[in-house]
Amino acid sequence: MHTSRTLRSILGLVALCAAALGVPAHAERLKELASIQGVRDNQLIGYGLMVGLDGTGDQTTQTPFTVQSLNNMLQQLGITIPQGVNMQLKNVAAVMVTATLPAFARPGQAIDVTVSSMGNAKSLRGGTLLLTPLKGVDGQTYALAQGNMVVGGAGASANGSKVQINQLGSGRIPAGGLVERAVEAPLGGDSTLSVELNRSDFGTAKAAADAINREFGAGTADAQDARVIVVRAPMPEARVGFLARLEAIDVTPSQATARVVVNARTGSVVMNQNVRVQDCAVAHGNLSVVINTEPVVSQPGAFSGGQTVAAQTSQISVNQGGGALQMVKGGASLADVVKGLNSLGANPQDLVSILQAMKSAGALRAELEII
Repeated sequence: MHTSRTLRSILGLVALCAAALGVPAHAERLKELASIQGVRDNQLIGYGLMVGLDGTGDQTTQTPFTVQSLNNMLQQLGITIPQGVNMQLKNVAAVMVTATLPAFARPGQAIDVTVSSMGNAKSLRGGTLLLTPLKGVDGQTYALAQGNMVVGGAGASANGSKVQINQLGSGRIPAGGLVERAVEAPLGGDSTLSVELNRSDFGTAKAAADAINREFGAGTADAQDARVIVVRAPMPEARVGFLARLEAIDVTPSQATARVVVNARTGSVVMNQNVRVQDCAVAHGNLSVVINTEPVVSQPGAFSGGQTVAAQTSQISVNQGGGALQMVKGGASLADVVKGLNSLGANPQDLVSILQAMKSAGALRAELEII
């Protein structure tokens, strides 16, 4: 049984990762493994209008909120639209504007914003975003966005034919937002701060606390649980230099839990270096059902007075390929696991079902995560 080219590519990539991950765990800087509690980004959102489109804006009959938004904006500028006027706009589109407010951002600082169409505009290419307030979850305005957008796509259509490259309904305005309000980011209390690991692990938390104590002295850090490390810090005026040294400390993380991650939608399978399998026998066959339907016309004889009848006849065939019992030998390394699974000759989608069955049978020594 031969392995499909797709599976060979996937498992070959896994083997390459195994070779790279097979080396002993090496030290990493603490800033790659953890973050300081309170130092975080904040999401902003706003609703606005984009103008200057080349006839590719919203169709106002299908997106009445675009006309309503334009009327409200014009009224604020002192322009009143008479009642009953049905504006047929082509160069205006309603958009949602999103941005990330970084930690310690101050008023006047420029941030990037992302603009996405929320109507039926064909393209936002060449448009200009009008002044849009960006608000946080508390309803307060933290930034203002405006400017010309960069769209990483192109397209053209005529007489029912259409050519499009990439996405035309969204884009980005570099430095298109200006911060108007700062968000306070307290760095712990008067004498302590908390370091939060990106992934909960008791071994890594203990190793990080030990590394901090070696750098700053015994009793400086204490691992509170598998994620949080409480650190005794100097007074706020000396805390920046202290945190700079803290983030540069080298920590050797513990090995991760054996895990196999399966994307059931695409058939992708990724496993880390700690995955092991036990000896097992696997029989897997592909079941296919083919139904072929053809029309059949029954013509009555001459002068019989009958009617022509149209009917359909179907032919059904059931095929089951493979199914031979294959031996998968246990392995002490990820390369052995790849070699054993490779011998099954299954395609990536079949491999998902096989791994699930191996986990249920106790032959797969790893956590199976379906995403």
